Amino acid sequence: MAEQMGPFVITRRRFLEGATAAAVLLAGCGGDEETVEGPTGNAPGVKFNEPDGKLSGGLKILMWSHFVPRHDKWFDKFAQDWGSKVGVDVTVDHIEVTGIPTRVASEIAAKSGHDVIQFIAPLPQFEPSVVDMTDVTQEAARRYGKQIPLCVKSSFNPTTKKFFAYSPGWVPDPGNYRKSMWEKAGFPDGPSTWDELREGGSKIKSDQGIQLGIGMSQEIDSEIVGRSLMWSYGGAIQDVNENVTINSPETVDAVAFMKELFEGAMTDEVFAWNPASNNQGMVGGKLSYIVNSISAYRTTQKVNPQQANDTFFVQALEGPAAALAAQHVMYNWIVPKHAENVDAAKEFLLHYTENYARATWESELYDFPAFPKRVPRLNAWLDDDPFGSEPRDKLAVLKSALDWSTNVGRHGNANTAIGEVFGTFIVPNMYARAARGRQSPEESVAEAESQITPIFEKWRRKGLIGGAA
Repeated sequence: MAEQMGPFVITRRRFLEGATAAAVLLAGCGGDEETVEGPTGNAPGVKFNEPDGKLSGGLKILMWSHFVPRHDKWFDKFAQDWGSKVGVDVTVDHIEVTGIPTRVASEIAAKSGHDVIQFIAPLPQFEPSVVDMTDVTQEAARRYGKQIPLCVKSSFNPTTKKFFAYSPGWVPDPGNYRKSMWEKAGFPDGPSTWDELREGGSKIKSDQGIQLGIGMSQEIDSEIVGRSLMWSYGGAIQDVNENVTINSPETVDAVAFMKELFEGAMTDEVFAWNPASNNQGMVGGKLSYIVNSISAYRTTQKVNPQQANDTFFVQALEGPAAALAAQHVMYNWIVPKHAENVDAAKEFLLHYTENYARATWESELYDFPAFPKRVPRLNAWLDDDPFGSEPRDKLAVLKSALDWSTNVGRHGNANTAIGEVFGTFIVPNMYARAARGRQSPEESVAEAESQITPIFEKWRRKGLIGGAA
């Protein structure tokens, strides 16, 4: 008896016995040819399950160039090894992250291109042009347990009842701070609130000549941290019913705070940053604090171990209303409707999820799982970092990341309107206008509302979001 799931078939026996029953070890532990560098003896193996249906043809994958470079060398071989086992010719193209949304749009317009595309933020605005991934998501949940709500809210549209993307993983967004600098400013454990960030960051800039790094430019990190500040003050772009709520006293207060933070602790360069700028500034010793994943830290470990030992992490900063951070990265894998090998794309994503522990390892603990059972040793690794942190438990703060992380569509899901707002940089522009003195906080928030409201109305007319008629 077989259970049909879209274009591919899952046998009842395989579903009942689980994905590991037919496992075949393709790669051993760390130190094998797939591991680029780093510790040996701990890396998870790679498991392989034969697809139920015969696969053939090619599979073209497009994805970002990972901020932890060893991941991409591993991934390319991993994908090609799978292809050789199932009879699919796999090619993987990596491009700089900022180019992916434009590339997606151009391929959709041309109705030609890659079969499966990965981005590091939700892509709900492309829902009309992509394959519904409900079958893959449900099958993964049957095999691997419940998907975390953070990833569900970042890939599921409750209005259409469709998964516009498949989300097997995510990345936390802690604060990264230089301990020696913050000790001199009177905060030996770094800031725990936004007010402490302003106080300590301003003192470090005046006394030590080092600014902090909170972006207000047209790039993804500025998008993310701006939302975190807004939520921590009690503001939000939308409510649970998908109505626009950004123009509130809470959002105005958040924008006013950002202006004060900029004037006391930053310089004009934050208005022209790209996604790598805060990483580069932290690695170069030019910033006292950033909100980012652990990628800058991993780079610093390699190029300046002494400075890496001086880099520590804090969870989301507390504001007047909450202590919340957006996820730093939210992996969205989409299959465009023009894809020539949908079957292989879906089977590969299940294979990738099966082996997510290896993805976490090869990303040097950057990539966290959407299905926690796939990486059972994650907390142990965070308590005793196999990639050489000093002290060894430096990353233990990330064990609680789900408690203080939320999705970019808070209080609702990452719907098509949220996707377009995210992709057009309305939020960082809102902060930047006020910080530069070009508008008052009230005026800048009102302008953001005037830009966001038509976007919501457009998608509401198309039946892709809820809210007021």
